[in-house]
Amino acid sequence: MPVPRVAIVGRPNVGKSSLFNWIARRRLAIVDDYEGVTRDRMTTLIEAGDRFFELIDTGGMGVEDADNLTADVRHQIEMALSVADVIVLVVDVQAGVMPLDEEVSERLRTIERPVILVANKSDQGHQDALADDFQRLGRGRLVCVSTTQNRNRDELIELIVDRLPEQTDDEDTDAPEMKIAIVGRRNVGKSTFVNSLSEDDRMIVSEVPGTTRDSVDVLFEMDDQKFMAIDTPGLRKRKSQRTDLEYYGMHRAQRSVRRADVVLVFFDAAETVSKVDKQLMGYVMENHKPCIFVINKWDQYHGKVPTDRWVHYIRAQFPTLAYSPIAFITGQTGKNVKTLLNHATMLYKQARERVSTGVLNRVIRAAIDAHPPAMYQNRRPKIFYATQVATEPPTIVLMCTEPKAFTNDYKRYLINVLRDHLPYGEVPIKLYLHRRHRSGDEEESGGKHR
Repeated sequence: MPVPRVAIVGRPNVGKSSLFNWIARRRLAIVDDYEGVTRDRMTTLIEAGDRFFELIDTGGMGVEDADNLTADVRHQIEMALSVADVIVLVVDVQAGVMPLDEEVSERLRTIERPVILVANKSDQGHQDALADDFQRLGRGRLVCVSTTQNRNRDELIELIVDRLPEQTDDEDTDAPEMKIAIVGRRNVGKSTFVNSLSEDDRMIVSEVPGTTRDSVDVLFEMDDQKFMAIDTPGLRKRKSQRTDLEYYGMHRAQRSVRRADVVLVFFDAAETVSKVDKQLMGYVMENHKPCIFVINKWDQYHGKVPTDRWVHYIRAQFPTLAYSPIAFITGQTGKNVKTLLNHATMLYKQARERVSTGVLNRVIRAAIDAHPPAMYQNRRPKIFYATQVATEPPTIVLMCTEPKAFTNDYKRYLINVLRDHLPYGEVPIKLYLHRRHRSGDEEESGGKHR
């Protein structure tokens, strides 16, 4: 299973970023009294006993951004809520219940996830009684904390861990059906590809009703394996989005990416890569989804243009996705469609692979011996051991002396070694460097996602 995610939400200026830094035990998020400082989501890996979880900081809900980025801030918050397994709702004890607190609480009523209500800025024990007024929000277990006075951090983390999803056995024989999102610009042949799935008599297809501008789920079987194809609206530049339906269509397409196990990114063989394609790929990468570049309508160029030319072109446009496969198909005739689905199945299995700690540490040790990390403050940084903490995507934690000592280039080197020697060569890998905990030390982690 993936690393569980915990989202911190609330109105502006209740101390969300301070709480984020406090739980992480290091200064990661910017803390300022000015509303709207936090815009993009920020994440870090937290170790709590034998569990890990990703902590997500978000912008203030309801803030009107001074730089006209209100919609972007709101979108980042909604994305955090959509992926969170646990929600931490932060309020300000000293300010009391504000109308915006009630609005935020009302927004969370539509989300069926555990909620912990954190009454922040309760610097002294006698202030805890002030938090009772927040009980009328009716949102989860209430805990009073103070980030400045370091009150009740362990209690809060214990509440979070208790509400994380139970760890499941990855070897469950009743595997869930594989979900494939089919995304890309308009008119690249996505719907034609989905329709072609029904033309093979070994496939059984049923369509879940939906509008032409919404995502449509198509259930089908091939060779006794279950699939769900998610046909998404075609994406276009923001300035070309003329209606609300098209605007929400883009958000539904993004939601489809988040739902998917594997993403098929479609390109028209006659068209060059656009800015919209690159934005879409950025979104796929941000969500760490295995993906395949699909060059559709290849029948028009077969024998005229060598496939190597398109391969080199795609690799040049997306250099950080050199591990992602490239497929050439003709959706209208179904040519190479089954091969594409078989490859998608391989990626799905890779993303769910788990390797033993012994194998993982042998690979990491060999990588360090072959290419030691650079000196940092006149010392050679050390990696003590490695462990895989999650799948989908494979998530590796390296316990080390000092996460800051390892450069991004060295992290990329380690990721490439993992990809070359372990059974997830074509899928994203999350790599975290975590300071080995010693009594009195602060924990620290630095992540690299590829």
